[in-house]
Amino acid sequence: MTHRWTTSSGRRGFIASLARPGGNITGLSALAPEMSGKQLELMKEILPRLSRIAVIGNSNNPGDAQTLRETVLAAGNFDLYLRYLDVVDASGLDGAFQAAAKGRADALMVLGNPVLNANRKRVVELAAKHRLLASYGRPEYIEAGGLMYYGTNYNDLFRRAAFYVDRILKGAKPGDLPVEQPTKFELIFNLTAARQIGIAIPPSVLARAERVIK
Repeated sequence: MTHRWTTSSGRRGFIASLARPGGNITGLSALAPEMSGKQLELMKEILPRLSRIAVIGNSNNPGDAQTLRETVLAAGNFDLYLRYLDVVDASGLDGAFQAAAKGRADALMVLGNPVLNANRKRVVELAAKHRLLASYGRPEYIEAGGLMYYGTNYNDLFRRAAFYVDRILKGAKPGDLPVEQPTKFELIFNLTAARQIGIAIPPSVLARAERVIK
C-alpha cells in the first residue's frame, strides 16, 4: 500500500496565467511537473528495494508545496511511502534527519528552498552520516558533496532570462510575455558520495548523466 502525505498550502497568485501573466510580471519557472517523477524513477533504478523516502522541505516556501504535491502524485507510480519532514530553519536539520532514520527511510529528497540551500554543506554531511541515497533540488549540492541532482538546467534558464531582458528593453510589456517552463534538464552524480554510502550507481543510469564528479 502506498501512503501519501498531502498539503493544503496553495500557490500564490502573482500572475493570471503562465501564457499571459498580466500586470508587470513575467519570467521563467524552474519548476516542471515531470521532474519529481523522474527523480523517483532514477532513485528506484539505483536502489530497486527502495520503499521509504523522506522528503525535507520548508512549509513557508510556496514552491516546496507545489513540488511536494507533484512528488506525492508521482510516488503512486512506484509504490513508495513518503514522509514529509518540515525544516523552517537550520536548527531543525538534525531533528529531521533523526526522524528520517527512526522512520527507516531508504532515501532522501531535499527540496530546493533558501533555508536548505544556505545550509547545503550540513545537509549533505547529514545525508552521508545516515547513509541515505539523496536527490537534491539544486546542482550546488553536488558540488558540496551530495550524491545526485536531476532537474532544471539553470545555465540554459539564465540564457533565456537574458533573452527576456532584451525583449523588455526593446519595448515588450512584461505581462504579455509568457512565463516559460524549463525545457532542458540535467543529471549530475557525485561518485565520491556514492562510495561513502556504499551504493553503486548502475552503468545504464550513469551513462545518462551530463556530468559525473569523481
